[in-house]
Amino acid sequence: VDRAAAQEFRLRVRSGEHKEQTSGCVPGHVQANFVAVPKAYAFDFLVFCLRNPRPCPLLAMTNPGEGDPGIIASGADLRTDIPRYLVFREGKVVESVTDASEYWQSDMVGFLLGCSFSWEQKLADQNLAPRNVLEGLNVSMYRTALKNQESGPFQGNLVVSMRPYKESEIGDVERITKCYPGAHGGPIHWGRPDALGIDDICAPDYGDVVNIARDEIPVFWACGVTPQTALEAARLPIAITHAPGHMFVTDVRDEEMQLEH
Repeated sequence: VDRAAAQEFRLRVRSGEHKEQTSGCVPGHVQANFVAVPKAYAFDFLVFCLRNPRPCPLLAMTNPGEGDPGIIASGADLRTDIPRYLVFREGKVVESVTDASEYWQSDMVGFLLGCSFSWEQKLADQNLAPRNVLEGLNVSMYRTALKNQESGPFQGNLVVSMRPYKESEIGDVERITKCYPGAHGGPIHWGRPDALGIDDICAPDYGDVVNIARDEIPVFWACGVTPQTALEAARLPIAITHAPGHMFVTDVRDEEMQLEH
């Protein structure tokens, strides 16, 4: 299997050549959300992921202090190979940086979580390309009123991503995406945003606004930005995440994540 495209892209990120969001980048390769916490909090965060598998499907976990995610991405470094990072202190974002090395403590444990960008190409292959891909935008993401399952200090609310589709297309969209439980699986809801506690579909909390045509319905998936709400509640002395939409590109091919239904 040729994995060179992912490796070359990570080198472009590491060199500073690519600093933008990654939707539509390196088609066919699994993308991942990123969280790093000190070792003292790593077990509680691991359990948080296991208790909330839809928004937090765990792909990889590093040894304390190491930036190498292992076989999921050969030669990678989680401290430098993501286009943009957020640094949290006491639950608040204090820095947005393109290199996290300065903030990486000797006991940091990194986690990679599945991302819905991984199946966007599969939708495009069936003439169901998401609007954000067609418009070259980041996906729209929203905080919901749905509470996460708690683990230690990690709580917060579910975050969802949204892609609009015609009602006649939703069955195929669900069929395709539910084959990727490691990338959030199928949609958790479609239709009325207020059923999730979303007041204004035109004002996403993260990402970009995308056009929703009059004959389209918003379709929502669990989102890997969810841990950022958990970090706000946990108020750790330090934590690092990807900036929403700025993902880590792995060596894993989309088809290697696919389950048949």
